[in-house]
Amino acid sequence: MSASTPQPHPSNQPDNPVELQLRRMTRRSFTAGAIAAAGGLAGLGWLKTRAPIDGLEWPLRRTLEWNERLAQAYFRSTRRAPSFPMSAARTPRPNGAVGLGNGFDPKTWSLRVATPNDRRLPKIGLDAIKTLPRVEMVTELKCIEGWSERVYWAGARLADFVQKFRLMELSNPFKYATLSTPDDAYYVGLDIESALHAQTLLCYEMNGEPLTSEHGAPLRLVIPLKYGIKNIKRIGTIRFTNERPADYCAERGYDWYAGH
Repeated sequence: MSASTPQPHPSNQPDNPVELQLRRMTRRSFTAGAIAAAGGLAGLGWLKTRAPIDGLEWPLRRTLEWNERLAQAYFRSTRRAPSFPMSAARTPRPNGAVGLGNGFDPKTWSLRVATPNDRRLPKIGLDAIKTLPRVEMVTELKCIEGWSERVYWAGARLADFVQKFRLMELSNPFKYATLSTPDDAYYVGLDIESALHAQTLLCYEMNGEPLTSEHGAPLRLVIPLKYGIKNIKRIGTIRFTNERPADYCAERGYDWYAGH
């Protein structure tokens, strides 16, 4: 019995319509990719030649400003970040150690407060803050990097703190608040509406325990309507002002408002 002559596989035939179509698609994809890459490089080159505004090329800065206006437009004092059951709470990543230098002794800590007219309160200890109404909540800490974690927080509302120590007339408040670490290495700026929101806390406990050093002991800010970059750890000073204050992350390419 003679061996049969092997037949070529259909896909190996030069006139196979499927093979021809695949080749055309591959050439088109390569051409489109090359054009896109060239366009991207040209765009990057153009972007690098644009004049900077606050340390960022103006097209990027304008985009951040647009994001800020959008976030401000949908902000309402009555809006609440979602809350969750206690069982959903977890310990978030520490993320960020600027302003949390070695050698800090929580026992020597006190909070400094100042207003534009240089009215300075005596330094305020943690015990004084704990006399304010205690607020507990489980909210989501959202990082600008894309991850999030639900956390059980406890502390006092910044609004109650302002009222207790008569820092401003709530009917005619200052426009901004700025908070910084004891060494002023990290600092955030807040519009006063966000600062006085009902869910903005001076927080001293996390998941039922006092804050640890890496999470900002003895006192940090929790502001769930903004990204984690605004949730400053280890608050050393609070100032109230009518001029928009500097912000550590805004100076490094993020939008100043940082709402979500």
